[in-house]
Amino acid sequence: MRAKRTLAEKQVPFELPRGAELGARLASVLEVVYLIFNEGYSATVGDDCLRPALCEDALRLGRILVEIAPSEPEVHGLLALMELNASRLGARTDASGEPILLLDQDRSRWDSLQIAQGLSALTRAEELGGAKGAYALQAALVACHARARTAPETDWRRITALYAELLECVPSPVVALNRAVAVSMAEGPEAGLALLDVLSSEPLLARYALLPSARADLLSKLGRSSEARAEFERAAGLTQNARQRARLLERAKSA
Repeated sequence: MRAKRTLAEKQVPFELPRGAELGARLASVLEVVYLIFNEGYSATVGDDCLRPALCEDALRLGRILVEIAPSEPEVHGLLALMELNASRLGARTDASGEPILLLDQDRSRWDSLQIAQGLSALTRAEELGGAKGAYALQAALVACHARARTAPETDWRRITALYAELLECVPSPVVALNRAVAVSMAEGPEAGLALLDVLSSEPLLARYALLPSARADLLSKLGRSSEARAEFERAAGLTQNARQRARLLERAKSA
């Protein structure tokens, strides 16, 4: 199984240790499982946007971790995050495999059972005192989307607040980028673009396609078409996924 091979290559021990070793080892396991899930949820290379088999591998490992470490809140937080994200897999691409943006997805295609499982896992993480854990906070973010019956009902102010908490827990330019996008939804594209412009000089985002893609989207909303077109093209040049590249170039043409 791909997930097991990855764990073996990373030399991550899968037995449950005791005492001081538990935190460090468990954190490594959770990180690897989430990396596996993310590669399935949004493939970085190749011709397909999704690799569902990887998501299933990661979910299976997450459920095993819950069984062997039931009192660890971040284990439940990670499972909640994966379940909630996986609930949208069936709506993330169209019949030809082209990506569909979150706000454009048909929410009737989201898996309601998987959403319920994810919300249950999030509740358990919070009951165990893990509401401020990195995975639980990310799960709470995704839960905001899962609870919104339609895209306009999304609680963007709550999402912005959760990203601020996540930034305190995990100071990361990627989290800051996502918070900027949330701010743009809550307060308008100008507010979000101002935050993204600050991040433009961040070295860790220099080759990160989502930064120019996010800027392009906000520039387009502000009617700055030529700038938006250039940013969509720059984003396309940074992605190694063929379908994502094609979508970005298509958006550049229509900007």
